[in-house]
Amino acid sequence: MITKKSFFLFIVLFISITTFAQDKFTLSGIITDAKNNETLIGVNLYFPDLKIGTTTNEYGFYSISVPKGDQNLSISYIGYQSIQKNISLTKSSKMNWALTENGEMLNEVVVSDTKGRANTRTPEMSVNKLSISAIKKMPVVLGEVDVIKSILLLPGVTNAGEGASGFNVRGGGADQNLILLDEATIYNSSHVFGFFSVFNPDAIKDLKLYKGGIPARFGGRASSVLDIYQKDGNSNEFHMNGGIGLISSRLLAEGPIVKDRGSFLIGGRASYAHLFLKLSEDQKNNSAYFYDLNTKLSYKINDNNNIYLSGYFGRDVFAINKSFSNIYGNSTLNLRWNHLFSDKLFSNLSLIYSDYYYGLDLDFIGFNWDSGIKNYNIKYDFKNYISDNFKLNYGANAIYYNFNPGTIKPSEAGSGINPDQLDRKYAFEPSLYIEAENKLNKKLTVAYGLRYSMFYRLGNSTINFYENNNPVIFNPVFQIYEKATPTSTKYYSKNKTIKSFDNFEPRFAVSYQLNEDQAIKASYNRMLQYLQLISNTSSPTPLDVWMPSDNYIKPQIADQIALGYFKNIRNGDYSLEIETYYKKIQNRMDYIDGADLIANEAIEQVVLNGRMRSYGLELMLKKNEGRLNGWISYTLSKSEQQTPGRIPEETGINYGEWYNSAYDKTHNLAITSAYHLNDKWDFGANFALQSGQPVTYPDGKYNYLGVDVPSYGLRNRNRLPAYHHLDISATLTPTRNKNRNWKGEWVFSIYNLYNRQNAASINFRQNEDTAANEAVKTSIFGIVPAVSYNFKF
Repeated sequence: MITKKSFFLFIVLFISITTFAQDKFTLSGIITDAKNNETLIGVNLYFPDLKIGTTTNEYGFYSISVPKGDQNLSISYIGYQSIQKNISLTKSSKMNWALTENGEMLNEVVVSDTKGRANTRTPEMSVNKLSISAIKKMPVVLGEVDVIKSILLLPGVTNAGEGASGFNVRGGGADQNLILLDEATIYNSSHVFGFFSVFNPDAIKDLKLYKGGIPARFGGRASSVLDIYQKDGNSNEFHMNGGIGLISSRLLAEGPIVKDRGSFLIGGRASYAHLFLKLSEDQKNNSAYFYDLNTKLSYKINDNNNIYLSGYFGRDVFAINKSFSNIYGNSTLNLRWNHLFSDKLFSNLSLIYSDYYYGLDLDFIGFNWDSGIKNYNIKYDFKNYISDNFKLNYGANAIYYNFNPGTIKPSEAGSGINPDQLDRKYAFEPSLYIEAENKLNKKLTVAYGLRYSMFYRLGNSTINFYENNNPVIFNPVFQIYEKATPTSTKYYSKNKTIKSFDNFEPRFAVSYQLNEDQAIKASYNRMLQYLQLISNTSSPTPLDVWMPSDNYIKPQIADQIALGYFKNIRNGDYSLEIETYYKKIQNRMDYIDGADLIANEAIEQVVLNGRMRSYGLELMLKKNEGRLNGWISYTLSKSEQQTPGRIPEETGINYGEWYNSAYDKTHNLAITSAYHLNDKWDFGANFALQSGQPVTYPDGKYNYLGVDVPSYGLRNRNRLPAYHHLDISATLTPTRNKNRNWKGEWVFSIYNLYNRQNAASINFRQNEDTAANEAVKTSIFGIVPAVSYNFKF
């Protein structure tokens, strides 16, 4: 029963809340680049007197609740001049802002340089963001700007091997990274077998790497998320830019479809190093090249609705003497609709298609091989700016997968190869999520969320069944694992559920701000990975085959905790970030000795479910201001794997003990710097040092029919030599004729300045002359000088 006293208290509370709401107004809008109307992601808006702030989302939108009256506003973004302005709020208002790149001036507001300060205001941690302008100043192999190689200079990130575009995050495998381009999944991020990445830097707007504290809107991988967005295109005026290098060139065009409302972007890249092979008689039938295409259309229907259509298409071609050819690459397409329900509720609906194709023609054998993975994804995301202290994100998505493990066709009528189609596999992965960011007081902010993911392995497939449900058996006599023989099979018709999973994935992060320049943070996240990569190498190669979890191969479950300290020094001139983490992964696949992975219809017969763990300490010291800036990062870490026996009689892998994973790099040091001498000359340098990659060397040999056969010991007990190199670059910007729109620059670079012969692998053989055993190191790069010319008009 409601008493008069409780009713009176309710009325007082309601009046208080109403009065509070009336004392605050919502400030919202879009922030863009002043020159091209490109929306800017992650711009900081801060009211220093109120000590409240927010950032723009992936589409440049912001919303914040502010008390009425005159307020001081600060808007800042790395690489752009910040804005300091006093605004007067008498009602909820929309205010769009245009930021100007450093070097140009604004008239109506006070401007100051933006510094790359450490984030001490939000719970976001284990996140690194790199600007494209900084990436383009880094010296790289053959002068080609590479997005993937640039993140190898960050703490907790190592390479997957010399010359590979894959990367490992906090001791995880390259297959455990979710790579997104405009929300579409990229399954293979490399060109030319790992020498270059698939991302054209001219088309990229924003890049963010989540190593931990991963928001609930992301799922599907166990280690990290690399979230990349393409530019929208210039809606003010037409421009072109590009570059000419030693082995490839690129060209990008952008301009308005309807001025200030619609824009287009189209960019292409192609290599031509294979043309030089034709100059040699021995190599005239050989080819090795890539090409890719980035496209995007953007249109502003009205103040509350925007649509985007973006795509990517890339292919690699590799051929030897017309007897062997290989074509592989990614294709993506994404149609998006942004809708603003109110000044506090923003939504994005996406329809996404992603395809990875791998084709192999072996004419000397007489067959063609095709494989790949396709997915169709629909996702609907909402961002609700409830108040300046409380923000809510929620949404849903559903992905349908089509896996092609392999199609074999005879290449000619007289071929002895019979056509065959390995069982196609299908799966469906729906999920829901909700996450909140809640500022409890001036110092304490928490972010918490929950993702509910489901996964259904679907027919049309024939499934094997085994005695005791074990597709792998242990031979106690020879102490080895062997393939089990199926006891029966069962056919599942199309879309019938073979196996289903469902899991909750909690996420939590907290930040305590010691003062304006210092904060401590902690985070926890659980991630589920339902797709498994079948590969016999530690770095991603095109022949890798993806497959879904099923009756025998379980989804990977990753739990990670992290603790960090963040500090800005000298008002942000310097910043320090220190993090420590611990991650464990259940159901990490391991292979039995002698596993046959290619064209294997019963892959469950050669894999075991194990577990991984990794832990480490990361440090990053940045210099954000002055002619000389850059950072030093160092990571001390350990990554291990364990596959124990299922019963006491089994040995497991390495006798069931923890052993170094293929991604274990105890020490990882990176130093990167950029020096601005004057308007004509800029210089850059990178130094990288990593512990050698774990490998397995033979520990003996035996003679079989007169042939010496090596005998291998326990897995990954040895290491390749330490990996290190120093790279330098110089950029010359000639004096520009003010009457011409043409802007050009020359980039001179030297990769591996002191010609370090880093080992990609070490093989053991018997010397033909001396009969002595010897180790032979294979190196991919020595010193590599390069020059390229970039232009814009």
